[in-house]
Amino acid sequence: MEGRESERANAIFFTCSLIDYIARKTTNRRSDVANALGVKRIGKIIELADVYHSDNIDAVSDSFIEDAGISAGCFDNVSSARYAVPSHWDIGKVYKRLVINIAEDEQVCDEEAVLRAYNSPVSKLIDDYNSSFFYESPQAIFVAYKYGELD
Repeated sequence: MEGRESERANAIFFTCSLIDYIARKTTNRRSDVANALGVKRIGKIIELADVYHSDNIDAVSDSFIEDAGISAGCFDNVSSARYAVPSHWDIGKVYKRLVINIAEDEQVCDEEAVLRAYNSPVSKLIDDYNSSFFYESPQAIFVAYKYGELD
């Protein structure tokens, strides 16, 4: 471990932030972006996150948008937000914590945990910037994922 977090946690953080960045750029739901990327591409992003993080995020996102064939959608939670919009890095951190909890609790690889997080009902709650759900504690978000309710 170097720094405040492990390389694994940093890689998952970058991956989730990139998914959010792509979703905003293409106006798609985060689950649609994660599913379009799929296990193989998500694994590649996690594996090479330290390299991708050093590059321009627009170039990295454009590359994955093209490679995965992600087209424009109609989900724009940024422009519909009535309050301050969290950055893609802020939301990446929320998802990172959820992904790590899922991977450890359900004994699945990080790529699978990413897909489970984004395809869960909790994802819609996190992506509603007019609510404060994404500010909940990591434990409360995981409990909501696991049991469908807040603790």
